[in-house]
Parts: sequence; structure tokens; C-alpha cells
Amino acid sequence: MSPTNFPAGPEHGHVTFLGAGPGDPGLLTLRAVEALANADVLVAEHEVLDVVRVHARQGVTVLNTDPDTSSDPYSVTGTPQLAVVDSASTTAGDPASRDAANLVMQAARGGKRVVRAVSGDPGLDTYAAEEMLACAAAGVPFEVVPGIAAAVGVPAYAGVPLRDAHGADVRFVDARTASDRCWTEVGASDGTVVVSATLDSVAAAAGELVAAGRKPDTPMTVTIAGTTTRQRTWSATLGTIAQTLKQAKVLPSPDGGRPVITVVGERSAAAQRDQLSWFESKPLFGWKVLVPRTKEQAVSLSDQLRSYGAVPHEVPTIAVEPPRTPQQMERAVKGLVTGRYEWIAFTSVNAVKAVREKFEEYGLDARAFAGIKVAAVGEQTAKALVAFGVKPDLVPSGEQSAAGLLEDWPPYDPVFDPIDRVFLPRADIATETLVAGLIELGWEVDDVTAYRTVRASPPPADTREAIKGGGFDAVLFTSSSTVRNLVGIAGKPHNVTVIACIGPATAKTAEEHGLRVDVMAPEPSVHKLAEALADFGLQRRAAALEAGDPVTRPSERRPGSRRRRTT
Repeated sequence: MSPTNFPAGPEHGHVTFLGAGPGDPGLLTLRAVEALANADVLVAEHEVLDVVRVHARQGVTVLNTDPDTSSDPYSVTGTPQLAVVDSASTTAGDPASRDAANLVMQAARGGKRVVRAVSGDPGLDTYAAEEMLACAAAGVPFEVVPGIAAAVGVPAYAGVPLRDAHGADVRFVDARTASDRCWTEVGASDGTVVVSATLDSVAAAAGELVAAGRKPDTPMTVTIAGTTTRQRTWSATLGTIAQTLKQAKVLPSPDGGRPVITVVGERSAAAQRDQLSWFESKPLFGWKVLVPRTKEQAVSLSDQLRSYGAVPHEVPTIAVEPPRTPQQMERAVKGLVTGRYEWIAFTSVNAVKAVREKFEEYGLDARAFAGIKVAAVGEQTAKALVAFGVKPDLVPSGEQSAAGLLEDWPPYDPVFDPIDRVFLPRADIATETLVAGLIELGWEVDDVTAYRTVRASPPPADTREAIKGGGFDAVLFTSSSTVRNLVGIAGKPHNVTVIACIGPATAKTAEEHGLRVDVMAPEPSVHKLAEALADFGLQRRAAALEAGDPVTRPSERRPGSRRRRTT
């Protein structure tokens, strides 16, 4: 059905004009997230959709208002037109005939809860103001959820405070619409000027300020893609910015100009950006890091990598399937209920999931663990148990591994332990370390295959090409099987890619596959591995700065500087 034929509802719906901020999804307000979760229809430009869509409920109708979704996301475009309708939504009749205001009004008149998301803040968006007026004229109720304006958020991420202790005035100018009178006024002041412009018009804007009275040696910064991991900032003066951008090879721009935020002023702290640039100086800023895990498994690890400025990319290398013969698992679960075991030991999140699924199959829940001691090999497994409603009795106090679990595991005592048997649900390829150690401690072990691990399907072609062609800056190997499986399904990582391994055994496997290991975790923990990679990135950055070289990512190395594995 077309946008004019939304399902019937109340005569008037409701519209929320929502500011999505300057680009970082973490800058959405709590109210914005709440509005998105309740939306029936989401209307937004392409780059804004990437920020807000993750918070929308399943089944929401998504309308992309970009006139040309193939254009550069930073391009300055005209009045939005319907270009793409999400697969979960309706089919557009005539894309060129409907602008965003019509889309919003049609949806609202159908009784829908509409969220109209715009970049930055709605109060600074020309089209949003027109759409608000249209709602008011039609009697459609609406609300405004403010967002962080790019002119404020981007300088903060660039390490350029807009005011200092002297409280200088701050003026905001849109170079694309500024009049001669506007340039004259800001040029005559000595306050800080924040200029919204395009990359192609920065030099012209600097010239306007000089012509209006600003000194050519006035400090200025230019930031592109602000608040995202693509952010880049250049420091210069009004008189030198054109040459600075030319040397950086960012002009001319073939797409008509990328939006940028420029800060000009003696008191704008532009000269102190080396000390205040907190965002771009993160240890893994902009690094594209391959995480060989599913999105569900990699949540906390990916969040940790993002905190270092990295862009994690999850690629599953294994898939989990039920055991070929489920009878052994079924007998063990029944024995769990009938009191056959003193302990149950979980060595992975997948083991918890396998037992939980078998419980649900039998109509059981966490109460079946009553009277049984529960062990978890590490924090992530423990969290999975807690989510199941089970608090583990034993989690290793030291190394989070089978060896660490054995160090804390009590020996069997016939006086205090009425039952001498341990239920160990685990993968079909698990090592025998834990089984042998428990037997040595006097326990009988039912070593049960709870699930099988098989090689995952190959990732998309562009991901495979990025792996082999040096498109990733680093890859985290969390086990020997992740090394073997990644190479098997996607090929060997390029030799400019930083290889990080969780321990010696994994590192040995990587070297056997012709990879040079750059980083190894001090202890076998995925979070310690991420920390070690961040330390590596920090040292690499410091070495470049000390040598007076530009800070680059590993993937930005030229072919002539490719590293080779040493033996």
C-alpha cells in the first residue's frame, strides 16, 4: 500500500520531532530512545536512520527521505524526497512527488505515532520547522525532543571548548546562508565563532572573516564527520587553512562539499587542542577490529572496543548445533533432577544455553538446580547463569579457564560430600583438562556433549575481501579454533592487520597459519585481550607522535611498508 493508505485509526495521530544529535548514537537522549521505542512510523534521512533505527521497535515502518541515497552521506542536499522504503514498510507510489512533510502528515492523519528524526536539533532544522507548522495548521498534535546541535557537540568531541574563564561571546554562523551583514557583525567581534559550512567553502568563510576584520593569524579548527569514528580535525589559522586542507588532500571535494564545523577565535582553545583532544586520541580511534564471534557473544567485548574508539565488526567463525545423539544429554538432565550430581560445571555460555533449552523442553526452570552446587568458568558464563535465575557457587578467583576453575575446586570429601559425581555439559571439541583435573581431585565426572561446534558459513564477499586485502586494522583471536575457522571461511588476514591472541596456544596456531602475532593477552580473558590491544594502539600512537609522523591506522599503511612475519 502507498503512504497515503496507512491502516485506519484515530483521525489524528501524533508526531515527535526528534533531534538525533551530530552522529554519535550515544548522544541520543533518554526521551529520544523512549519515543523511538513507541513509534509506528519513523521518517528520517539516511545517515540519521543509522543512529536512531536501532532503538525503534520491531515492525516499525521506516521511511528514508533522502533524495539520492547513493550520494555521499555528508553531501548537502535539497528538500528531502522519499527515496527508499524499508522492506518492513509500505511501497512508495511516486517517490519524486512526496516530500518529508507530506509523509509525516499522511502517517499522522492515519492515527500513527510518527517520529520525524533530524540531524542535530529540530529547532535548528529548516525543514522540521516547516513540518511543525504544517502539523499545527492541520491540528495534528506534536512534540519536540531536543538533540545536541552539531555546532555544540562537534567542538566538544574535537577538544575545542567554546568558552573560557573570561566568558567570551560565542556566535554561530551557517556559512551556506550567511549574509554580508552577518559576516560583518561576527568579524567585528572578538568572540568565538562557530561556523557550519562545507569542506569546499571553509576557505571562503575564512576569507569573509578576514575581510570583516579578523586577523589572518586567528586560530581555527575544522572538523569533519564530528562525533563519529570517522572524525578528523585540522588546526590552522584563518590565513593558512586553505593551504592546510590542500596539503591534507581533502580539497576539492567531488560531491559538492561535506558538512564541517569550524571554530574560530583567540579564546576558543584551538591552540590547546593537543591537550584537550580526548576523542581522536583514544588508543584505537577509528580502528576497524574484527571480532570472530556472533553479535550475541560479542556484546560486552564490542562495547569495550568502542570505548577505546574502535569500530568492532563481528564475524562468527563457529556455529552451534545440537549433539548428534541427544540421549546422553537427556539422561544427564534427568539425573540432575533426581539427585545424581553434587556439582554441575559450565565451561561456556553455549553450555548454559544448551542446558536451559533442554530444561524448557521438559518444562523445567532454575528451581531444578536446588541442592546442586553450580560452577562457572568465568564472568560471562556466570552472567548467563544469573540470567537463567541461577547464582553460581564457584567462579575462578584467578584465571578464567579450566585450569583456574580447578585451582579453586574443592577435592571430594566422603564425609561432607554425599554424592561424588559432577555433571559437565560441554562442546564436542572441548579439551580433557577439566575432566582429568576433577578425577584427580577424587570426583566422578559425567562428561556430556551438550552441543557441537561446526564451522560457520563464510561471511559476505566484501568482508572476505576486507580480511584478505588489509581492510581491517586488527583481529582478535580468542581460541585456536577461531584462527583455523576464520582462515578456512574467509582467508588469511593481510599482513598489515594487527594479530591479537588470547594466549600462547592460540598464538602458536596463528603462527602455524603464517600469521605474525603482535599482541597477546597477559591472561586468558577476552577483556584482557582487548586491553592489550588498546595498550598496543596507545604505544603505536605515542611512537608516531614522538617521531613527528602522522598518526595512522594499520590499514592505512602503503603496500611498500607491509610487514612480514619474523621467526
